[in-house]
Amino acid sequence: MNFGTDEYFMQQALKLAREAREKEEVPVGAIVVVNKTIVGKSHNQTEQLQDVTAHAEMLAISSAANYLGSKYLKDCTIYITLEPCIMCTGALAWSQIKRVVYGAKDDKRGGIELLKKQSPSIEVTGGILEEECAQLIKSFFKTRRK
Repeated sequence: MNFGTDEYFMQQALKLAREAREKEEVPVGAIVVVNKTIVGKSHNQTEQLQDVTAHAEMLAISSAANYLGSKYLKDCTIYITLEPCIMCTGALAWSQIKRVVYGAKDDKRGGIELLKKQSPSIEVTGGILEEECAQLIKSFFKTRRK
């Protein structure tokens, strides 16, 4: 896997998602990149922080904004293992992020179509390492629903 490719950065997000799973969090990871440099990253922390807004994307956006010293992420790409929800797509739109790349589709709560409609200038790429991302989520919930 070549450094700097969508697949490379999605692999990094998957590592974070696996960390989340180990902490009994829904396994979603997110990484913010600018000029092939990771400037923000996180995984879901809703259980740990007892905060429904502590999604991987929200925390990665804050991390990147702090690192860059700017509330806007105009030149950044975010890599997310699962299609972002409408809360997260709203935050991504407000951050003026340049590009959103996600792995698995979320047919239940995904908000990517709304993002495309509201912010057509944001580039969206889906399905990067989709099977691996989807399997991580499916296996997590399978163990929870026994």
